[in-house]
Amino acid sequence: MKKIIFAAALLGASTVVALAQTTPAPNANGNTPAVATPDSKNVTAPVEGANSFTEGQAKDRIEKAGFSGVKDLKKDDKGIWTAAGMKDGKAVKIALDYQGNVVAK
Repeated sequence: MKKIIFAAALLGASTVVALAQTTPAPNANGNTPAVATPDSKNVTAPVEGANSFTEGQAKDRIEKAGFSGVKDLKKDDKGIWTAAGMKDGKAVKIALDYQGNVVAK
C-alpha cells in the first residue's frame, strides 16, 4: 500500500512540474536572433556573458564591422572581447560581446 501511495505522489509531483514549464512568449514579429547580425545590434551592447568566439573569429567579426588595424585583442573576465583599432580614420577602443555585437567605446 505504501508503494502505491508513493508512486501516486511521485506521478502527481511530476505532472505538476511538467505543467509548470511554459514556453517563452515570442516577440511581436516572431524573430528572435540568437546572434547579432550586421543589420541588428542589441542597444545594451556589449552584453556580458559566456563568449564562445575564438580570437580569430572575434578579430574577423570586428574587421567585418568596418574596423581596421585591430590589435591588443583579449577577452575580459565578463566574456567581452576588447581591442584597439581604427574606424573612419580615428583610433577607437572596440568591444565584441557573446551575441556578436561590435561597438566602439
